[in-house]
Amino acid sequence: MSDHFTRVLSRPEFIALVAALMALNALAIDVMLPALPYMGEALGIANENERQFVVTAYMLGMGIAVLGFGPLTDRFGRRAPLLWGVGIYIVAVVIAAFVQDFTVLLALRFIQGMGAASVRVIATAVVRDRYRGREMAEVMSLTFMVFMAIPIIAPGIGQVLLLTGPWQTIFIFMGLLAAAFWLWTYMRLPETLPEAQRRPLSVGGVLSGFRIVFTNRVAISYGLAGTFLFGALFGFITSAQQIYVDIYGLGVYFPVAFAAMAGLMAISSFTNSKVVRRIGMRRLSHGAMLVFTLGSGIWLTLATLGLLPLWLFFSLLAIIMFCFGWSASNMNSLSMEPLGNVAGTAASVFGFIQTVGGALIGSYVGQHFDGTTVPVATGYFTMGILTLACILVAEKGRLFGVGEEYGGSAEPVMEVH
Repeated sequence: MSDHFTRVLSRPEFIALVAALMALNALAIDVMLPALPYMGEALGIANENERQFVVTAYMLGMGIAVLGFGPLTDRFGRRAPLLWGVGIYIVAVVIAAFVQDFTVLLALRFIQGMGAASVRVIATAVVRDRYRGREMAEVMSLTFMVFMAIPIIAPGIGQVLLLTGPWQTIFIFMGLLAAAFWLWTYMRLPETLPEAQRRPLSVGGVLSGFRIVFTNRVAISYGLAGTFLFGALFGFITSAQQIYVDIYGLGVYFPVAFAAMAGLMAISSFTNSKVVRRIGMRRLSHGAMLVFTLGSGIWLTLATLGLLPLWLFFSLLAIIMFCFGWSASNMNSLSMEPLGNVAGTAASVFGFIQTVGGALIGSYVGQHFDGTTVPVATGYFTMGILTLACILVAEKGRLFGVGEEYGGSAEPVMEVH
């Protein structure tokens, strides 16, 4: 670690940096969506549903690699694994800009996702290192709000890049942005895991960490709940271009509709950050999930009956995704709250099950696209039911309980000069 930089972050810069790193994942998915038809045409992929594998390959690479980054970051700290992971991300996207074979492109997307796994694990771990309880939920909400700025603008960025150059330009853009975030991290992010709190990188130590995670009922139940939530979201993301363009005929205005939905999720996360300390993570997330599931059931019923014009579809989706914003960040905090002593391993386990599970669920939903929104609506409603089931297991059959939510005081970050 160089002594030339002072790594004492204010709370706003800490939130902004963590959000920027997390945004690399959203960027890698959402900026690609307008380019899928062009990539498919250029690389000889006629089947529209097969183009979705550009998203799925990335998700699978990230989901599998998070299992490795968890034990690594609990052993070697947060900084070094994070810098190596983002470096792999950068190399993969630069090479991808020059390939002309769809299979090779998917392999590079898989490797890109593996590099991004470092962000998926360590961004969550550094927040848990620094904060606890409802304050952690507040910080996660603010981070998620900034993170959601990328989905708001990413499809539009992709569309602009396609107007000014070939689809390969998108990969160059991703590489440049990731390089900027790598430099910011190198210069400003302190090591948040002291030497005394690091776990041995041995088979016994790793298995011990995994055992702690999997035997905590509350943590693993909320982790699985997040899997089902993200499965619903990925099912929509993989089908979004076809829904907005093929069903509703929005054409080049597809990024606007997508951005509006992401904007609602950002607003949801911001309002959550303002009320979570007073109301509590459980009350907010449980209530939101009830509305999420009810709204999805109404959507599915109307879609099955063929009574879903654009304005009604968008209104229902807006309500559902607003509730997603209240649910996801709080349940992520609830899953991490009991596991501060193995935060890196916990983040890797939940990252694995949520990313791989979510990608597989989302891909399954996306591959059933049939020219209607029924498959996506079915996915949302089914995942809502499963998420509520996980909550009931975590809370022993109770909803809206106060539970063991710890105080909101922050733990100091080690100051490094």
